[in-house]
Amino acid sequence: MNAPLLPTRRTVDRDQLQRDIEKIVESGFTGVQLRVHDEQGDWTGVAGRRALDDSAPPPADGHVRIGSNTKTFAATVALALVGENVLDLDASVHDQLPELQLDPRITLRMLLQHTSGVFNFTGEYYDDGTFVPGIPATQSGKEWVDNRFRTYAPEELVGIALSNPARFEPGTDWSYSNTNYVLVRMLIERATGRSLAEEMHRLVLGPLALTGTVLPGASQEISAPYSHAYYRYDDGGEEKIVDVTRHNPSWIATGGDMISTTQDLQTFIVALVTGKLLPAALLTEMLRPHPKAGYGLGVFVQATEAGGTIVTHNGGIAGHGALMYSTPDGARTMTAALHYVDDATMSLATAFQQATRTLVETVFGGDGTADSGAA
Repeated sequence: MNAPLLPTRRTVDRDQLQRDIEKIVESGFTGVQLRVHDEQGDWTGVAGRRALDDSAPPPADGHVRIGSNTKTFAATVALALVGENVLDLDASVHDQLPELQLDPRITLRMLLQHTSGVFNFTGEYYDDGTFVPGIPATQSGKEWVDNRFRTYAPEELVGIALSNPARFEPGTDWSYSNTNYVLVRMLIERATGRSLAEEMHRLVLGPLALTGTVLPGASQEISAPYSHAYYRYDDGGEEKIVDVTRHNPSWIATGGDMISTTQDLQTFIVALVTGKLLPAALLTEMLRPHPKAGYGLGVFVQATEAGGTIVTHNGGIAGHGALMYSTPDGARTMTAALHYVDDATMSLATAFQQATRTLVETVFGGDGTADSGAA
């Protein structure tokens, strides 16, 4: 990329970072873990509490469900397989997964960049404000809570998506869809004969020694240490808040099921942007943003108000959220874990975006908001 990095390379004020995360907690979040790396070295800070009934602070490098950051990991595996000539960016996905009867014009590139037009199985928001629901468990707070331990097969999620009309003709527009990345998983597994977890370990987690990062599959567990996540819902006119730290993330699958830490996210994004995981030509493809949304192949590539460029993906899932940012040279990074009380109306979505803007301003000198939710 020819975009400028950070023209001024100004020093990041550590005291301001701590004030920022304390304000984020004041805005409604239960707790925050923040990790920043720059020319001064590493800084970590925490604010808030690890649980509603526990005043102890969040662990500095606790495990967190990273939501849509999962897409960046999956995209990296897919592109690495392109580099090994196992997959082809521009070949028809239908040829590998004929039983799904996908539009034969859909390619891996379209899945990775959200230009396939395939319906989002977690529900589709249209420009006129219309919402078309997808998977039943995401249609109401109580229903999600009641079904949070159920196992969903990827084929079931894709089937829900394909039972709805496509949003647009393949390659003609851009729209974020979790279905794209479930299809990426299915394509990887069909082409390699191995699970995505196996390929992820071979190509990413193993080489980088990311011991705090897992693909949980249908497992409900999250390893200690961690902060708790909550879900709020209405039950016959009574508000209830449930601890949903443990739940079965197969309902979102590769759209956002992974667990990681702020340290592992930092290690991963630096390795990615500095070319340690992908051949140079494929990294260039990954970082070429779509003009509508600034989305490359599994990452957002955005300009800051300070005139620099940042590579990022964020994610939120059922009371857990994660931020992942880096300059294109990997010299300055920011990763964070946020914990909160979620609900069906995503009432903290605005606060999530504001928290992101605040931290990006402090670390990189400008706005860098991106996707904030897996579901």
